[in-house]
Amino acid sequence: MDTLEALRAELLEAVNAAADADALEAVRIAALGKKGRITDLMKTLGQMDPDQRRTFGQAVNTVKDELSALLDARKATFAEAALNAKLASERIDVSLPVRPERDGTLHPISQTYDEVVAIFGQMGFAVAEGPDIEDDFHNFTALNFPPGHPAREMHDTFFLQEQEGGVRHLLRTHTSPVQIRTMLSQKPPIRVIIPGRTYRCDSDMTHTPMFHQIEGLVIDKATHMGHLKGCLKEFVESYFEVSNVTVRFRPSFFPFTEPSAEVDIGCSRKGGELRIGAREDGCEDWLEILGCGMVHPNVLKACGLDPEEYQGFAFGMGLERIAMLKYGIPDLRTFFDSDVRWLKHYGFGPHDVPSLTGGLTR
Repeated sequence: MDTLEALRAELLEAVNAAADADALEAVRIAALGKKGRITDLMKTLGQMDPDQRRTFGQAVNTVKDELSALLDARKATFAEAALNAKLASERIDVSLPVRPERDGTLHPISQTYDEVVAIFGQMGFAVAEGPDIEDDFHNFTALNFPPGHPAREMHDTFFLQEQEGGVRHLLRTHTSPVQIRTMLSQKPPIRVIIPGRTYRCDSDMTHTPMFHQIEGLVIDKATHMGHLKGCLKEFVESYFEVSNVTVRFRPSFFPFTEPSAEVDIGCSRKGGELRIGAREDGCEDWLEILGCGMVHPNVLKACGLDPEEYQGFAFGMGLERIAMLKYGIPDLRTFFDSDVRWLKHYGFGPHDVPSLTGGLTR
């Protein structure tokens, strides 16, 4: 027992004398490690008779518990001192000016979306939205694309795996399915624009597998082509911020409109620079920007509307295309490259909210 008491005093003094956490850990190992002095004493218990083992074992455990408690207390003291030293060395001087941070920028697609919504919002159009995953009825059949129609081949569709009952969904190839959903859920008069993502299996300098479209739909009892032309002329002049733009309607074909037209605007390409304006101002060329037409009677019938009572017009354009024309972006693929340098060059301030009164662009 005298030897155990001397060992206790020695170890407790070593713990109190430890100068730092590393020295404390060395004392712990020397006392309680696999080859430590307390551990060696515990190994001798097997050689003692039962009474001696019980008495000596209790004494050794008492010393072990006392030593462990003191080790923990000293360890906590060192940890607190290290934390205080770290806090003191890393103190922040709040009186210093803040570091300059680079402002974030809006993607040109987001800016163009807001610009188009602002323009058509002034004309009384509401925004309608729909799902990216569609069925055959909304994406094709109701839009006068019956099964086997050759125009379906133009859409390079992403089809999803066939489900039970032979139902096969797809990624919408245009935002026109939302026109169908709107006409099925609302009674005329209808006046909506439909922005959103669309998907086609195509990729090159002017095509990407995912892109954005915005379409417009007007349904009432007295709409005609003159209204359509006036609406689109007003949009073109407002969006490109050029007055008196020459607009040409060129006959075309879309299954869901009749008659159908491609819309061209007057432009000049002199000196390799694209300039949009009126032909009397020197713009002697044409540039196609969108397609349009009067809603086909078959589309109205598919939505439960009587074509003898209702008629309307629809139009559609690619957001990327009109953004490229307005802001001089040469390659469609760069919209999706996630290049921060590109976004810094073509991006817009987060507070530059487009409006017709305050200006569409900064």
